[in-house]
Amino acid sequence: MNEKRRAKRLHEESEITVTIIACSKKFPKEKVIYNTGKDVSESGARIHSNIFLPIDTMLRIDFKFKNLQHIITAMGKVRWIKVVCEDESYDAGVEFVNTPQEAVKRLSDYVAWKLKS
Repeated sequence: MNEKRRAKRLHEESEITVTIIACSKKFPKEKVIYNTGKDVSESGARIHSNIFLPIDTMLRIDFKFKNLQHIITAMGKVRWIKVVCEDESYDAGVEFVNTPQEAVKRLSDYVAWKLKS
């Protein structure tokens, strides 16, 4: 199977806070969700949620990594959604968009550092 990802992924879980910025569905603006992130890279992440996030939903994601003292904030758009357990648990693929270059660099540096160790 060919790898289509643009960047290497870190396969550890991290605490995240997700804020829904824009959605075509009936979510209230600024809805905050506390979940976990996985498979993080400089270009995106997989997030685990108890709320179904429709494709193209715009999110602000605050990552709190175990070995990092500060929070990294990224803006992203839901590209795919997978039902893990009907009406209870979902995985969503998020592509980072409109994320400040400094945050992208921090994510890239953190992933590279963790993959080396």
